[in-house]
Amino acid sequence: MSETINASVNEAQVYDALRQCYDPEIPVNVVELGLIYDVKIIDDWVGVKMTLTTPGCGMSGMIAQDVRNRVLHLPGVKEADVRIVWEPAWTPERMSPEARKKLGMKG
Repeated sequence: MSETINASVNEAQVYDALRQCYDPEIPVNVVELGLIYDVKIIDDWVGVKMTLTTPGCGMSGMIAQDVRNRVLHLPGVKEADVRIVWEPAWTPERMSPEARKKLGMKG
């Protein structure tokens, strides 16, 4: 689900920026890991709803800040909010086929 209202930045640009964000412990970006649940764009504000691979992730603050910074660097974005949620819980099934292959997983 995404919403775009009178914005100069679009969802594809946001996802491209998010593909530059990595969990430092996993060599796959947050999009391919399936951590991004939703992107909303309203004027010059972008909201990202995401999760992490585990609730106890010690890097959660750093990852969320990296996501926010990447979004803020997009032309036309003045404000960005990142919300980490735990429902629905992340599972490896959310990963892209490319991410699974890179991590040596089947499927």
